[in-house]
Amino acid sequence: MSKQVLLLASGGLDSTTVAFGLHAEEVDVVPLFFDYGQHCVETEWSRVNEVLPAEMKRPMRVNISELFHGSKSRLIVEADLWNEEVHDDDLYIPYRTLLFYAAAAAKAQTLGILEVYTGFINSNHAKEIDCTADFMNKLDGLTDAIGPVRFTSPYRYASKAEVVREAIRLGVPIGKTFSCQASSALPCGACPNCVERLGALRQMGLL
Repeated sequence: MSKQVLLLASGGLDSTTVAFGLHAEEVDVVPLFFDYGQHCVETEWSRVNEVLPAEMKRPMRVNISELFHGSKSRLIVEADLWNEEVHDDDLYIPYRTLLFYAAAAAKAQTLGILEVYTGFINSNHAKEIDCTADFMNKLDGLTDAIGPVRFTSPYRYASKAEVVREAIRLGVPIGKTFSCQASSALPCGACPNCVERLGALRQMGLL
């Protein structure tokens, strides 16, 4: 019997690549999707159901959106990109990654699963202090001290280009993944996630 893990799945390139890697190793994956009130939630939910390996369990959707009700973050309140500028500061949501870790650990232990996988990479975004390898290392120290659930982030020290290279090797449907921060329908091409993604695709010769 293969081991069972929980995977934080968003429909984005990083978590989808982790999903394909686990699937290739014949790991039993339980995908978990968080609705935290993001304006693109329905697009992400549609994509995460589309891009995960067909044989994988369908993702569970957990609603934690009330926690960010009233937030002015442009990840929550979508901007009119024709008339409004969006800066890095506008996209920050406080404690989001910490919340994801805690909620995932709680759900995993409830299900009797002791390992959680994430697609977090060492972000270059100046404002995403809770997506750095250093931050995640500190979270590991915290979770190691309070319970049996352990976290694995295969791309914690990877660049986006390295993730793209692995996605190509695994046959990930890269073009169907979605991780835009500013637009809920189509990738804007200008937010930090889009810029990082486009740069990596060019570096790997896909653009």
